Amino acid sequence: MAIHFKTTTPKKLLATYKKAIDDEHIETWSYDGEGDFTHTAPQWFEKAWLRPKITDGSELVFYILAPRETKLTSAEYAIYHGRFIESFLLHCDTLFYEACASAMPENGDVTC
Repeated sequence: MAIHFKTTTPKKLLATYKKAIDDEHIETWSYDGEGDFTHTAPQWFEKAWLRPKITDGSELVFYILAPRETKLTSAEYAIYHGRFIESFLLHCDTLFYEACASAMPENGDVTC
């Protein structure tokens, strides 16, 4: 499962979202030194990560990464994808024109 954001400015979209986290406008998501995002709510913290990738200059894609030797549940997929899109809609809605989540794993996902 991946999240796709259609945008004319994928680098700006990613940088704006990170800045909102840094400025503490977004408290429910964090990112690590590799640039991967995780949910910060205690029950979802580090259950998975979302790794950004810019493709063909017009799309920002986030691929899901599972912790080592862990199989992600449908609930974890749903929470991570739904709440991440919700957060982008709330904080960056003017920087993309379409968002969608795939229902099945894609090339780029790491789902044990």
